[in-house]
Amino acid sequence: MPTRIPSAKIYLDHAATTPVDPRAAALMQSLGNEKFANPNSSYLLGQESRRAVEDARRKISKILNCAPGELIFMGGGTEADNLAIKGFAYSNQDRGRHIITSTIEHHAVLRTCQYLERRGFTVTYLSVDSTGLVDAHDVKKALRPDTILVSIMHANNEIGTVQPIAEIGALLAETEVYFHTDAVQTVGHLPVDVQKLNVDLLSFSAHKFYGPKGVGGLYMRRGTVIDPLIHGGGQEHDLRSGTENVAGIAGMGLALEIASEFLEEEATRLSRWRDRLIKEILQRIEGARLTGHPTERLPGTVSFCFENVDGESIILKLDLEGICASTGAACHAGEISPSHVLLALGLEPTLANGSLRLTLGRTNSASDLDCVLEILPKAIQNLRAMSAAH
Repeated sequence: MPTRIPSAKIYLDHAATTPVDPRAAALMQSLGNEKFANPNSSYLLGQESRRAVEDARRKISKILNCAPGELIFMGGGTEADNLAIKGFAYSNQDRGRHIITSTIEHHAVLRTCQYLERRGFTVTYLSVDSTGLVDAHDVKKALRPDTILVSIMHANNEIGTVQPIAEIGALLAETEVYFHTDAVQTVGHLPVDVQKLNVDLLSFSAHKFYGPKGVGGLYMRRGTVIDPLIHGGGQEHDLRSGTENVAGIAGMGLALEIASEFLEEEATRLSRWRDRLIKEILQRIEGARLTGHPTERLPGTVSFCFENVDGESIILKLDLEGICASTGAACHAGEISPSHVLLALGLEPTLANGSLRLTLGRTNSASDLDCVLEILPKAIQNLRAMSAAH
């Protein structure tokens, strides 16, 4: 059932964040008001809070096909990426200090790797093809005797390209190198089975699948050794100390359970609308260039670059018409420089500056597409005319 946003706006930025499912919000409110005790307390009220946390752990572990004890609850995807990469690097540096990642990772991964480089680690940044795909054989060729970890995202947050994670994982399974994937954009939207993907570490975030902000998790295969980044009372298997966000964790568990129940149906709906937008934007707007893989892409992600127009100007124009969208990565909406992802695809900076991302979700209806397809071509035409006149 579609989730409506509380305004007349057309919301097309679901890759940035999603509205909280009303059922998850109701559960969180109930827990916050009635079962508010510290889940580490021994009295009954505290144990009720503990049950809410562990119920969510069981729900999520079932969906990801892992053991409940292999899940660590975190403050979000960024924290999970940091723990996976830094924590693993520090605890395994006696085996080697070489890490492999790609040039189009989220900054939560890239900047973590750059941080480790300043502390004596070596990082190989793999190039991608013009559609944003990492070649699994490039990963294998980059392996060295001192390689300890590979981190490749499951799907890119800007262009929607889905990576061959299972293939990469199968290659690495023949080695002693561990494999992490940032699955923030795929959990709750695509089938994510950690066994089939052959990953040792996997990050996810609740607010990408209609759960609350400020909560996420890390799957860590049993036997994997990592150092904690936060020290304290020893919560979450002594890997993420601090009193657990009971309401947030419970809301995340329910939100993912709901999303997984209708995953195939929703993916089919969004893929159909995605393909319609791509086809008609290419037909209606001259100088439009699709970015990302034409078929191996997230169900709801549409991403373009437009010649002779600035992406920020497009966003402002659409906002005036009641349409919420983004240019490049949502986390860097204020930056003037072109997206590192688009540059990694080989696009010229001037073209990369004209980027637009439309990401569909539960808040959308078929009439939203009609509206966008009417407004967007006029907005691009108007901006180009203004630029030419200037």
